[in-house]
Amino acid sequence: MPADAQQLFYAMHPADQYHSLNVAKTAMHLSSEHPSVDSALLLRAALLHDVGRVQGDMDVMGKVLAVLVKHFFPQKARQLAEQQHGWLEHIMYVYYHHPEIGAFKLETIGMTEEAAIIRYHHVPAAGNEPLELVLLRAADELN
Repeated sequence: MPADAQQLFYAMHPADQYHSLNVAKTAMHLSSEHPSVDSALLLRAALLHDVGRVQGDMDVMGKVLAVLVKHFFPQKARQLAEQQHGWLEHIMYVYYHHPEIGAFKLETIGMTEEAAIIRYHHVPAAGNEPLELVLLRAADELN
């Protein structure tokens, strides 16, 4: 993995790094049943899929809070994410938009294939998607 990408990985909270390592392991296991998958691309995408969340933006408690707010107050959660005027609003913004934030960061360092995958890893399946995205989404949901 390029040095710039490693910096993005290490900028994540350690809990997100651990999660990404588990997602990568699961993705590699799932990919073993699909000979046509680009395993190297999938591995990079799995390791980097949450680089839109950096340490300090959202810690473990922030993520727990975001999940609870989304679950119990889904409309309010979306409203908060679009306001960005305070701590909770920022957490909700990062929670909802980290795939796009991460994709932008990866595009900036020339990792456009990975960016194209992680941008959609929280978007519901559309049917005609790259296998790497399908497997990343499944691995993320399992972890």
